[in-house]
Amino acid sequence: MIPVRPAGGTGAAHDRVFRALRTRILHGQIEPGTALTLRGIAEEYDVSMTPAREAVRRLVSEGALSISATGRVTTPALTNDRIEELATLRALLEPELAARALPRAHFALIDRLETINHGVSQMVSRHDASGYIRLNLEFHRTLYLRAQAPAILAMAETVWLQLGPTMKALYGRLNRTSPPVDHRHIIAALHAGDEPGLRLAVRSDVTKGLRLLKA
Repeated sequence: MIPVRPAGGTGAAHDRVFRALRTRILHGQIEPGTALTLRGIAEEYDVSMTPAREAVRRLVSEGALSISATGRVTTPALTNDRIEELATLRALLEPELAARALPRAHFALIDRLETINHGVSQMVSRHDASGYIRLNLEFHRTLYLRAQAPAILAMAETVWLQLGPTMKALYGRLNRTSPPVDHRHIIAALHAGDEPGLRLAVRSDVTKGLRLLKA
């Protein structure tokens, strides 16, 4: 992973472009297989080619972008096998994060998750796919931060980045009318201190939808 330079000059511009593009990819605001050019990125974010190039290199290293042998940069367009692989990774990593968070799942955290889930419901009613993806990830990240397992969480976030562009297609396929039922099961398991139930609910939540995308 390319280190972030100190604030100021090209390093600050690189970091700004990196974070902005990363957020757009993570929240499904760029379609799968979209081609990006360094010139286009530089113009969009009003920077020179150097910070645009450095931001792209870092995003490639995180799996948020792909680069071909000819240098063509695109957002990931996932095959069925790749979707299955990433769903398997989520099924391994995220139940473990949730289980590690369970001993620290105080009432304030559960209240916060319920508030976020209410926000998810609002995004569904507005048909706001990107807002839905953003709050759905916030729901999971808020819980997983309590695991105090930064290395595992970093791995999970890398998977989320690779899935970001595909998640918007998934939202359209699911045709949601309410928040995921598994969110309610996750909250109930936290209330009950039920680790097996929590693992099951998280695993179901993070894989069930993804596997609907397979042709």
